[in-house]
Amino acid sequence: MNETPPPGRFASEPEPAEAERSSARASKIGVLLINLGTPDDTSYWPMRRYLKEFLSDTRVIEANRALWWLILNGVVLVKRPLASGAKYRSIWNEELDESPLRTITRCQAEKVAAAFRSHPKVVVDWAMRYGSPAIASRVEALVAQGCDRLLAFPLYPQYAAATTATANDKVFDALKTLRVQPAIRTVPPYPGDPVYIAALASSIRVHLAGLDFEPEAILASFHGLPQAYVDRGDPYQEQCVATTEALRDALGPLGPKLKLTFQSRFGRAEWIKPYTDKTVEALARDGVKRIAVVSPGFAADCVETLEEIAQENKEIFLEHGGEMFSYIPCLNDSAEGIGVLVHLIERELEGWV
Repeated sequence: MNETPPPGRFASEPEPAEAERSSARASKIGVLLINLGTPDDTSYWPMRRYLKEFLSDTRVIEANRALWWLILNGVVLVKRPLASGAKYRSIWNEELDESPLRTITRCQAEKVAAAFRSHPKVVVDWAMRYGSPAIASRVEALVAQGCDRLLAFPLYPQYAAATTATANDKVFDALKTLRVQPAIRTVPPYPGDPVYIAALASSIRVHLAGLDFEPEAILASFHGLPQAYVDRGDPYQEQCVATTEALRDALGPLGPKLKLTFQSRFGRAEWIKPYTDKTVEALARDGVKRIAVVSPGFAADCVETLEEIAQENKEIFLEHGGEMFSYIPCLNDSAEGIGVLVHLIERELEGWV
């Protein structure tokens, strides 16, 4: 005859000593930082491979697939690798022979890992949605290290299907190949998170304090998105507005100078407005002589910030009558930037750590 288990304990529940031993054997938690991507080199074929992977993503280009295949392979991938390669060469990390985005994302992962040193079961790694290190390779590496729980962290404060969703898609695709899958969580967007907003405001104040001029206007330039994507329900523009409004409040007396714009248009379709380059030109034509630009939607500096903003938009401003232009770096791997990442990871690991 089976014995009746004592009150409050199921027959299959281990004794306390056994539970402690089981807890001691508990496996690890993987944290995967994910950024957009980077070519391995600035020459034609590495650039072509990178652009083909990026521009073949149906989350990025929502168009008729047959027509887009013809345009991509017949036109874009013939000409664009050379132009994009030149842009990357102008900001390339020559010492490490890699893009700044790769350098910074690696440093972010290393510093986040150091912040979790007191939690030996937390393993931090990093990956790129396009290019290398590939998401699948890093998911497999984390699992091989004994991670049976995984926190995927797309490094985008504002949600867009073309960024956050496609990064998560790739994580889920990797999990589909595994016999034994880790439990999965994803970090949600954080457009108004107080720690993130405070870090941005502090970085702007510190940067402006080091300038020899006072800007008349400060642009908050976010990556653009086709208007059609927003019309279909993408919350990206709304979240960029929320970030800008929160940042404007956090900046106090500087707040009224902050203006929201969108950069990095591609193709002939209408994108969300106002456009950064057109705003920079209009300000200069209207007699504004001194501006600064910050990119709150980027967790790390990349070609869109270091080349497009700090170089191209500076040239536009100066060519149309502006005199003083300053680009405010992203949070990158600064102490405050790492503080934001650690804060969000700690929040999402509650119950696991």
